[in-house]
This record gives sequence, structure tokens and C-alpha cells, in this order.
Amino acid sequence: MTSPSARVLIVEDDPGIAGSLDRGLTRAGYVTETVGTVEQARTAEAYDVVLLDLGLPDGDGIDLCLDLRRRSDAAILVITARGEEPDRVAALDAGADDYIVKPFGFAELTARIRAVLRRSRITDTHLLSHGRLRIDTRTRQVTSGGEDVPLTPTEFDILECLATDPGRVLARQEIIERVWNTHWYGPTRVLDVHIAALRRKLGDPSAILTVYARGFRLGDLR
Repeated sequence: MTSPSARVLIVEDDPGIAGSLDRGLTRAGYVTETVGTVEQARTAEAYDVVLLDLGLPDGDGIDLCLDLRRRSDAAILVITARGEEPDRVAALDAGADDYIVKPFGFAELTARIRAVLRRSRITDTHLLSHGRLRIDTRTRQVTSGGEDVPLTPTEFDILECLATDPGRVLARQEIIERVWNTHWYGPTRVLDVHIAALRRKLGDPSAILTVYARGFRLGDLR
């Protein structure tokens, strides 16, 4: 069954192949973005799956795979004309989750996308990701760009609230009720103090955005 909310980044420099993949995956219910260079792939928006061609005009696909794996938990499916065993081994060692050789059938491709999505969701149900931010709700550990971010219990709870639905603005009162309790009657200024501390520890004033008269939401955190 297709997951309509799954976001697929297509990294392919051949316009014909890229266009065909984009049209087919869009019809199948995926949200797609297509780029044709290493540089564009490195600045792309958040995604769940990467379809990565190794033969790119401005860099090596294996190096890009390594870079994407360091910065993202997205599933990486290499799609390439390189079918030799050393190429497969290099891609898998660089962090690819699967490898498919051109030409391939669209049904096989979508089956493999569904498979890598299932695996990632089974193993990462306790993980929240947003840009460079990784939150492990089981161990209560946070990393930003691979670096540990030590947080107090209250700071962690606030960040978890925001990261559970990072595009949504959470009202100040909603955060307070979820982090403290539903009967909190103290000053709401306490939340601002914790938000300021989180921004400082995440190393970016725009890590948490204030939406005037509404509340807070996470920034892009690229």
C-alpha cells in the first residue's frame, strides 16, 4: 500500500529518466522533488527516500551517498547503470539501503521503495528527525548535525513537542499543558526562558521560531 505522505528526492541528471520517475511516483501518491546535481541534492528539502543516480555531472554519487547518510536518516535507494559487484559494495558501504540497476520496471521500483520505507519505520519508530536534528524518544538523546546536544528534562520535553509535528505552530498554552500539566497556573514566561535555552544549545536563534500571537514552531534546521 502506498504511503501518500512519503517524500521522495529524485537525484538524476537525465531529464527523460527524471521526468518519467517524477510522473510515475506522483501518480502513485508520493510527494516528489527532482534535482540533477550533487549540489542541488545537498540543499534539498526534507525527504523520506532518496533515489540516487551515481553518475552525476558535478561530483561522485558515492561521496554524495556518504554525505546524505551523515546528515539524514532517509532511506537511500541507488538507481544506476553500474551493475558490477564493486559498485554495489561501494554504495552499500556508503550507506545505501538498496541498489537497483537500470533498466528496471516501475513496479519493481515502487515495491523496493515500499520495502525500505517499511524497514525504516519499523526500526525508527522512536526517532524524530527534522533537518539536521535527531531526537531519540526512547533514550531521550538529541543530536544536531551528528553532535550531542545535552538538554534538561524540561527542554527535551519541549523540543519533543515541537518535533512531533515540526510544520505545525504549537500554541504557548498547549506546550505548557503538555510539558508541565493541564493545571499549570504559573507565568507563561517560564516557557520563553526554556525556548531561549534551547535556541542557544541548538546553536541557532532560528532553530525555534516565534509566530506572533500564535506560538512556536521549529525552523528549517538545515
